[in-house]
Amino acid sequence: MVMTVAEAAGSASRRSGHVGEEMDGADVAVVGAGPVGMTVAALLAARGVRTVVLERNTTTSNDPKAISIDDEALRVYQWADLAEQVLGIIVPGTGTRYYDADGQPLFQARTDRPRRHGYPFKNPFAQPDLERELAQRLRAQPAVRLRMGTEVTGLEQSADGMRLHTTAGPISARFVLGCDGGRSVVREHLGVTMTGRSYDDVWLVADVLEDPHDERYGMHHADPVRPRVVIPGREGRCRYEFLLDTEEGQAGTPPSFELVRQLLSRYREITPDQVERAVNYRFHALVADRWRIGNAFLLGDAAHMMPPFAGQGLNSGIRDAANLAWKIADVLAGRLSDAALDSYAAERKPHAAASVALSERLRRVVMSTNAHFAARRDAYLHRALDTRAGRDFFEYMRYRPVQAYSEGLLVDSEGPVGVAVGQPTVFDVETGRIRLLDEVLGQGWSLLGVGVDPVALALEAKPLAGLDISLIHVPETNRMPATGGTQVRAIVDLDGRLDEELAPYSGRCVLLRPDRFAAAAWTPGRAPELTAPLCLSAPVHA
Repeated sequence: MVMTVAEAAGSASRRSGHVGEEMDGADVAVVGAGPVGMTVAALLAARGVRTVVLERNTTTSNDPKAISIDDEALRVYQWADLAEQVLGIIVPGTGTRYYDADGQPLFQARTDRPRRHGYPFKNPFAQPDLERELAQRLRAQPAVRLRMGTEVTGLEQSADGMRLHTTAGPISARFVLGCDGGRSVVREHLGVTMTGRSYDDVWLVADVLEDPHDERYGMHHADPVRPRVVIPGREGRCRYEFLLDTEEGQAGTPPSFELVRQLLSRYREITPDQVERAVNYRFHALVADRWRIGNAFLLGDAAHMMPPFAGQGLNSGIRDAANLAWKIADVLAGRLSDAALDSYAAERKPHAAASVALSERLRRVVMSTNAHFAARRDAYLHRALDTRAGRDFFEYMRYRPVQAYSEGLLVDSEGPVGVAVGQPTVFDVETGRIRLLDEVLGQGWSLLGVGVDPVALALEAKPLAGLDISLIHVPETNRMPATGGTQVRAIVDLDGRLDEELAPYSGRCVLLRPDRFAAAAWTPGRAPELTAPLCLSAPVHA
């Protein structure tokens, strides 16, 4: 019997086990083996979730589409034990340099908190390199099957979760994740619409080899005569993007080599064999109206598409994966109820929409072809950059939306919640090693006692035993801590950054979710009610 979406969602909320095998079954079916699909599969595999990845193409992509990966995304790859492999394919970037209409540098956008998440802030890379690393990791994971050359032809919500019709036969899964790009088949089968707009502007994008550019920053040229972007990569790769006049090309029509050669002539000579890819395309600014439909979810470009000027397209998709993977794993393990999965859209959609809006603003302001507007823009920026506040605003990207949650799996608390705690380097007292914070916290939930006695911290954690939680004592003195034979580990600050991250929680317990967002904070003895707001399945009380 095929159920309605509402019936399927209701049925799922009463279950917390694994779906049975049907010809080829899994806990999670990921549709699309692009970077987002393989990232979420790697995160699920790290938590032991049986996952099948379905990709209609027979190989990973050779098109260098996405070219920028940020520090938050690299931290996500650390959770999948992939950080070292990804670091091997990036340029450790130093931000983006903006130039005015006359070609003079205005400012360089970067961060004022380098390596806050443990990694460089904004890093050029080539998407084919990333896809190969991800595919290699997935093929080595016993919990994952990567099935290339398999196309999804239909979806059904059923009593067991989801049933997919594919060119390789039917597959059953508890959950389906649509990571199949802007032309998502999953989104189409689910009947999900998108809100926003597509732009008429046509841009030529050329990825070239043997290029002389070796800067560790991207370059955005706000030239109204020819707006353009230059982003150097590794080993002589470079991306060039040029806004075309209406008579120079149409979206979807390959540009001529002569046009590519002409546009690049201000920078270099080019031969046909040095052009890795050249395409004409239009940008889209669209957000899916629904991100969860029963047991199916949309991630990455299937859920949101944006112009590239903020460098947040792929990074937004990786944030989707980081938000959803641990929730699915905890639902399957019985730690959270199915209702926890409703928080995915509630938490991620506002930030994705804000990133789309920022990308549109940068397109209008930086890539304007109106000479009078460009002159006024540059005059304003020069005045603003002459002030400390203005320079901080632009150079430290205060205009960039910060990922923070106002609703979702959060509890009204005595400290900030819905914000991420960074990843400083700490000293792990138990092992005597200097480590990144997440290496101590592990894969799951954590309860940190900031200046809280370890014995008191252990007592505060008893109602959370169903989460298999890590207990971490963080002293607020310059004395070496003793945990007194409890289950509590201790870490100490090395350079002031751990103390800075946890200062808002002084004297409190702070509950960190597996994605390192603060879910609750309280003074010992004053714990709030956690079960309902966090959708806990089976809390254990003292």
